[in-house]
Amino acid sequence: MRRFILHRLGVLIPTLVFVSMMIFGLQQLLPGDPALALAGEDRDPQVIQFLRARYHLDQPLPVRYAYWIGGVLHGDLGESIRIQRPVAELVLEKLPVTGELTVLAMLIALAIGIPAGIVAAVKRGTAWDVAANVVALWGLSTPNFWLGILMILLFSVHLGWLPASGFVSPAESLWGNLATLIMPAFVLGNAIAAVIMRHTRSAMLQVMRSDYVRTARAKGLSERVVILKHGLRNALGPVITLGALEFGQLLSGAVLTEQVFTIPGFGKLVVDAVFNRDYAVVQGVVLCTASFYILLNLAADLLYVVINPRLRA
Repeated sequence: MRRFILHRLGVLIPTLVFVSMMIFGLQQLLPGDPALALAGEDRDPQVIQFLRARYHLDQPLPVRYAYWIGGVLHGDLGESIRIQRPVAELVLEKLPVTGELTVLAMLIALAIGIPAGIVAAVKRGTAWDVAANVVALWGLSTPNFWLGILMILLFSVHLGWLPASGFVSPAESLWGNLATLIMPAFVLGNAIAAVIMRHTRSAMLQVMRSDYVRTARAKGLSERVVILKHGLRNALGPVITLGALEFGQLLSGAVLTEQVFTIPGFGKLVVDAVFNRDYAVVQGVVLCTASFYILLNLAADLLYVVINPRLRA
């Protein structure tokens, strides 16, 4: 187990280096010049020259990358050109918001997707199976922004049960925090629940035809034990992989949902940074989300070992 973890960590380091080079290099392809944007309408040549020197924009690309990655290794992601604040401070400010939204959305997705997939597999060919597939198809086909607007119209405008937008910190009010996040979390978790349901159903159908499941039934074990202990545990492999990927996608891709519900998370931060040519913020946020993706894949590999004893050898 220890050798496996060390081997995976050894793979992570060159992967992160390559990802950082891709992030920095592709960032330079964005149109526009941050120095010109900061110089204002007058665009004084001396001011532009000062800004280029301050943010190393007058240096060759490899030199600028060396400055940036050197700061990253020391915990410095740079400084926002637009609002003159450290990027690391902005990330730490926005990460709890998006992180809480992501965790809540993932819990909703798992609470809906896994039980629905189990029922659809066990009741294959029945009305339960058809209903689960119809719900999954609806979840996959519904755009997040459209569902979000409909939920705002129903629960906020007509019923008045939930706030239409904004964010309340859990330190201020736990109920207010949950009330502001439940709708966007359901919007995000709805589509993921559909994907998890289909993967769970497919994996369960394959596992339930296995010899060890037939043996467990022949021993007289209850159907509940057969399904949950022998069936579900061995079917969780692809679901874990999918869950890790979807969790990382939620951290980095909840842009539209955060815009619809006016949630001050990673999505709004990235959108504002792109429009304002704030390269340091874009690079810092994308590097953090890419790192989360890689760490989530490592966590998925470790969970494989936990649920499947055969891999421990």
